[in-house]
Amino acid sequence: MAAAGVKLELTCSVCRDIYKDPVTLPCGHSYCRVCIRQTWDIQGETFREHPSCPECRERFPRRPELKRNLRLGNIAERFSTSPWGQDGAGISCSYCASPAAKSCLHCEASLCDQHVETHRMSEEHVLLDPTTSFSDRKCSVHKEQLKYYCTEDHVCVCPSCFAVDHKSHRVEQLSEASEKKKKKLRNVVVTLLAPKREGAKKAIHALEERRKEVEDKTSAETQQIAALFSYINGRLGALKGQFLDEISRKKEKASLSISQEMERLDLNKDELSWKISHCEMMCSMADPLTVLQERESERSTYGEMEEEATRDDVIGTVGDVDVGRIGEALRDNVTAVASCIKQWWVYGQEATDLVLDERTAANNLSLSTDMKSASHTLIDQLRPQTTGRFQVHRVLSKLMFRSGRHFWDVEVSESGEWEVGAAYPSVEREGLQSYTISDNKWWGLRRRKGKYLVRHDSTDDRAVTSLSSSPSCSRIRISLDYEVGRLSFYELSDPIRHLHTFTATFTEPLHAAFWVGGGRVRIIT
Repeated sequence: MAAAGVKLELTCSVCRDIYKDPVTLPCGHSYCRVCIRQTWDIQGETFREHPSCPECRERFPRRPELKRNLRLGNIAERFSTSPWGQDGAGISCSYCASPAAKSCLHCEASLCDQHVETHRMSEEHVLLDPTTSFSDRKCSVHKEQLKYYCTEDHVCVCPSCFAVDHKSHRVEQLSEASEKKKKKLRNVVVTLLAPKREGAKKAIHALEERRKEVEDKTSAETQQIAALFSYINGRLGALKGQFLDEISRKKEKASLSISQEMERLDLNKDELSWKISHCEMMCSMADPLTVLQERESERSTYGEMEEEATRDDVIGTVGDVDVGRIGEALRDNVTAVASCIKQWWVYGQEATDLVLDERTAANNLSLSTDMKSASHTLIDQLRPQTTGRFQVHRVLSKLMFRSGRHFWDVEVSESGEWEVGAAYPSVEREGLQSYTISDNKWWGLRRRKGKYLVRHDSTDDRAVTSLSSSPSCSRIRISLDYEVGRLSFYELSDPIRHLHTFTATFTEPLHAAFWVGGGRVRIIT
């Protein structure tokens, strides 16, 4: 019995044999090197799965490095060459202490090599591989060896049963019937169980993606709504809590629904995996009798499972977050401050402390005393020439935007040429680029000769994009969404008109930027 326990510990769970060149996985389980490689080949090529441990099912993102378990290999090798490591190990001879080599079905005795030679040889003394189970291999009525399989009664029968009770039935040899059953089991795996398991995997993956979408939506919506109510200084504090709670409730409801469906599919997947493993185990058995004595319930066990749910079917059964409905409810409840909310929602937070930075102003620009206005002048302003000052036409704001959503409004003259927008602190201050705004650190809307133009990273002052919209108002709104990477321009006409939007990945803080080649611009926020 002790030898049997040792053999069990030294047996690969894949090939059911003593370890050969054993390797240990990160989860701690060991297998023959060839066995685990073949298993992973099947997982990857047939089922498109990540490699996993056949015992504990731990998945690995990639195939782990297979390191030989030297100690386990040495023990397995020594055990294999010992008497207890040969066939029949763990089963002793009925007549001595030696390991059994064969078992006699008629005598119900196990025999070592020596006693096999002296054992009585006759047709009824059938020798099998060593076993301790004799009764299940004999007919309970006639005590004869089971040799046939009745396909009508689905039972294994002995010759006497065949001659008497089953003589008019269709009877097959055990090996023939066993092969047919194995073929049927393989077909069940290929046509029923494996597709259902694959469908469950796809459905779970789809649900994981949906849950991430729900979490992303609710996270972004929660942040925006929280910022909105902070912007209006708590005037709708109670409503703020109500909406955040509603979003949280919808998120929890959707997540709970998804989790419950994923749990159900996980159980379904585990059941399918067990059935596949069971079928594979049956198909790997060499003993036809054991295969055929398995209860005949494949149809009820495997064939009457619910139909495979498609991705759309599964997604349709779980919740989602309807951001549009939340937005509608929000607008219905804030009619008293609708204008303020819309302004924040569309354009961001008003940059109320925006003023011009005289240290950057070119000497052909005249600045107002409140540092809100810049106009072109032919009179040199005689400001000291520093590295931060533009040579001509341009000036930046003191304030820099490093994150968030903001807007500022400017009033422009109807004559002359001007440009408003945003720029990095590292924008060129000297040389040709300071004249032409040709680098990639400036985004601007320009009015020239009664037309709107936009420019960014143009190497030629004339290489700009003309807009189809003609100027109709002297007030312009610039809206910045730093994280999203969006800079938009609007004409504050009635109604407000969108002119253009730049999209970019901002890598530096941004200043409000102004170019005045004639006329005047004034910050009015």
